[in-house]
Amino acid sequence: MESLSKGSRGGFAELWRRQVGLSQPRSVERLIGGSEVLVKRIDLYGKLDGHEGCVNAVEFNSTGDFLVSGSDDTEVILWNWATRTKKLSYPSGHIDNIFQTRIMPFTDDRKIVTSAGDGQIRLGQILEDGWVDTKRLGKHQGRVYKLAIEPGSPHIFYSCGEDGFIQHFDLRSHSATKLFWCSSFTENKTPHTKIELNSIVIDPRNPNYFSIGGSDEYARVYDIRNYQWDASSNSDRPVNTFCPHHLIGYNGVHITGLAYSKKSELLVSYNDELVYLFQKNMGIGPDPPSVPAESLQKQEQPQVYIGHRNSQTVKGVSFFGPSDEYVLSGSDCGHIFIWKKKGGQLLRLMVGDRQVVNQLEPHPHFPVFATSGMEKNIKLWAPLANDPIPLPDNAEEIMEANRQGREDRSRITLNPDVIMHVLRLQRRQTLAYIERRYTRADQDSDGEDEGEAYIFGLSDGDSSEEGLNNRECNIS
Repeated sequence: MESLSKGSRGGFAELWRRQVGLSQPRSVERLIGGSEVLVKRIDLYGKLDGHEGCVNAVEFNSTGDFLVSGSDDTEVILWNWATRTKKLSYPSGHIDNIFQTRIMPFTDDRKIVTSAGDGQIRLGQILEDGWVDTKRLGKHQGRVYKLAIEPGSPHIFYSCGEDGFIQHFDLRSHSATKLFWCSSFTENKTPHTKIELNSIVIDPRNPNYFSIGGSDEYARVYDIRNYQWDASSNSDRPVNTFCPHHLIGYNGVHITGLAYSKKSELLVSYNDELVYLFQKNMGIGPDPPSVPAESLQKQEQPQVYIGHRNSQTVKGVSFFGPSDEYVLSGSDCGHIFIWKKKGGQLLRLMVGDRQVVNQLEPHPHFPVFATSGMEKNIKLWAPLANDPIPLPDNAEEIMEANRQGREDRSRITLNPDVIMHVLRLQRRQTLAYIERRYTRADQDSDGEDEGEAYIFGLSDGDSSEEGLNNRECNIS
């Protein structure tokens, strides 16, 4: 109660100082927006209903007046989030799930770029009469989860795709340039393989640097000045890499989300692992395989945030607060996790979806954020509760279930019907093989190979037998 009173008194005093001209608006925002008291009072403000599919993308414009969303229904909707009303909607032109929607800054909120599962990068231009003109700007081979806009630019942005390519776009020329192909780190002249990319973010303090993450354990940082817009330089040359030391060389993880803080700290979310915060001095260099183990042991370890689970979908991760005092993540358990950035203490655990929370988008100026997941709506969160909301009574059970799920991800679980079916099938095929062996002495080796493949492969012809129609085979 004492801390609540002190926080409230400080906030009201600062508001009074602003009203009489003794304080700047930014100082008010930093004091009140970053208050732990407000974070503990965050509650559901409302829902935005309008999509007909899962909502995969939510983003505020630069002023925070509007919010844009994209969905499995391939529609783009622009919202007045404060009044919870739809401003406009339009068919994006995509033919697969939309994964990213971004409003280009300094365009009067009239240019919206999108990416989707069809690999397309598209532009929606809102015309004076309210109609929307859409066109394709470029394409990847495979899904495109994220776009990154050059800070303050109404023209330039970047995309990353499952094909491993980074592309550069300039709306003034409607052109797309493949900058480079992201490849794996190898030793002993082993052939390079592509890295399927899930996330790209630009450092707000130095927009020359951007980071990407995908199908291996490394978050790679690049200097855009090393590349040419005419694609004359196509080498994959990171200037630094980040990875928790215990994950180096481990093939069982990949990166789903990245975020830069205002201080150039890098937040990394791993599939079926944890969330880590790297300071700038925690990089392991441009070529991780060449770094001696003793050098790694001398480095400081990143801050870790625990409790959630990130397995079923490609989840984002975000900072929250005017000075990035907090870390946000969704979870497979349907909860929103809010940790203190410094120390990693879990402050809030809120139900955000009946199934999975995927995306979290903080407001650029207010202690408000939007979330989306498997449900067909967007949820808005603000500090509305009269009293601080504690962690739920079952918080430990939720986090323990998530931990066990991570540890069990490599196990294959079969229900009893499927197990019995496999055993019956194996026995029947083994008996048939023995019978053929004795009755057809001239049977060639191809027949034997076919029998073995049939036993262990469960051929298509038997997939409709009892027990397979409703099989439960979960391979995490």
